[in-house]
Amino acid sequence: MNDSRTDTPVDFWFDPVCPWTWLTSRWMLEVEKVRPVTTTWHVMSLAILNEGRLDELPERIRVLMGQAWAPVRVLTAASQTHGPEVLEPLYTALGTRFHLQQQPRTRPTIEAALRDVGLPVDLADTGDTDVYDEALRASHQKGLALVGEDVGSPVIAVPGMDNRTDIGQVAFFGPVVSPAPKGEQAGRLWDATLVVASTPGFYEIKRSRTAGPVFD
Repeated sequence: MNDSRTDTPVDFWFDPVCPWTWLTSRWMLEVEKVRPVTTTWHVMSLAILNEGRLDELPERIRVLMGQAWAPVRVLTAASQTHGPEVLEPLYTALGTRFHLQQQPRTRPTIEAALRDVGLPVDLADTGDTDVYDEALRASHQKGLALVGEDVGSPVIAVPGMDNRTDIGQVAFFGPVVSPAPKGEQAGRLWDATLVVASTPGFYEIKRSRTAGPVFD
């Protein structure tokens, strides 16, 4: 049967060390199953976002920011050398090990994730260099330019529509949700998020988190 639907292009910026971003990304993959969307993945960096204010952060977050450089550098190197299509599977491999299996954010874990998706293990070398930092910073800044500097990971952007007329992109941080909705529940959250995000003058909905991320 011919599917004549037109997919909505979605741009998704992520940092792989963030557990909340992981949940949003798993939701996004569920949305792809129940709504006509196609996601393009981009790297952003919480280490870059916080590099000018490390002294203001709690010790455990400063440690995490130090660990956050290697994964985004390796993802960027993989994208630059093997094509952007490797980002989602490599992110999934890294996130599975970081968040589901609670493996340390160290080189051996990164090497294992590279093996999981059939990429050269020596890409892990780039985690300790700034060779691809220009491309990493450009990707990071492209996402933040859509939403501003006072947000984190993830950032999602979709085409903006006003009476069926393209008005550029509508972008937003989040949604932050736990656990990640599945099936039609994921689709309904997507529909509602688009309605809210595309409302002129709308900026924020928020409530305090009462539990940590739930991985299922």
